[in-house]
Amino acid sequence: MAINKSMRRVLKALSFDGIEVEASRHLANLKAIDPMKIFHKTIDYKIYNGNHQIPVRIFLPGEKMEDDLPVFLFFHGGGWVTESIDNYERICARLASATDHIVVSVEYRLAPEYPFPIGFYDCYMAAKAMYTNRFILNTDPDKITLIGDSAGGNLAAAVSLMARDQGEFLPKRQILIYPAVNNDYSEESPYLSVRRYGTEYLLTAGKMRDYINFYASAEEDKKSKYLAPLMETDYSNQPDTLILTAECDPLRDEGEEYGRRLKEAGNKVEVHRIQDALHGFFALGVKYYHVQESFAIINRFLSGYTTDENSRKVSPANEE
Repeated sequence: MAINKSMRRVLKALSFDGIEVEASRHLANLKAIDPMKIFHKTIDYKIYNGNHQIPVRIFLPGEKMEDDLPVFLFFHGGGWVTESIDNYERICARLASATDHIVVSVEYRLAPEYPFPIGFYDCYMAAKAMYTNRFILNTDPDKITLIGDSAGGNLAAAVSLMARDQGEFLPKRQILIYPAVNNDYSEESPYLSVRRYGTEYLLTAGKMRDYINFYASAEEDKKSKYLAPLMETDYSNQPDTLILTAECDPLRDEGEEYGRRLKEAGNKVEVHRIQDALHGFFALGVKYYHVQESFAIINRFLSGYTTDENSRKVSPANEE
């Protein structure tokens, strides 16, 4: 990736290790104060996980809620520690508009106050409610797509694994945007992207170690396939999957490895690496060309059109 010296200095200054939970949340919450807020129709609703009410926000691509429209069930990123449906309003509104989908954004509980598997079960129960028609939207399950970015991509992948294991429902499609699917961001990581992009490209390996430690309630949790989907050994009977990775992202190689494992197990999979992109690019403005490219890929995937011959080739995970 060609970065000029000035931008390199900015990236280096922003690429610090360590997560201070409250400060990180306050910083994330600034995104909810949006002077350029997109006009959109939303509906707030609740889904139950036992006695807990899970808030969800429904984003409509038009003025009316139509049951025959396809639906995204969206899990936001933030390392399982920060972000919210309020902070992700712009992303969800643009996703609804760009794809003509209803977007249902889930306010799952955050670590460290609610460590694994609490937030994960919130997501699973939200999915169960939608796929079994216990939701305000009477949506055909075949028209529902799981989607999430970063930690949200992790949650989407984990929900798909548990859905197969429990046999209560089975998603047809999932879209994982630079997903966090591993549990090791130390110098012993087998992935080149952790070593190459884990220090000076915004998201650092040190931050990922902190996020994982906040999310896991015990060391043994890190071995769970529902916390780290790369711990799974059986990838059969998974949804049709689109994975978008960012070239300059420590999570790049694990996301692409997850795609390979799904494909080797006989699932339909597309993996696209967005060149020159950093982790988190999906939150940038819709005029940003990486976001435009991503929406184009997502729409082709949703329409059933595959772009294997025209897409940029994905390199092996450990290729120098």
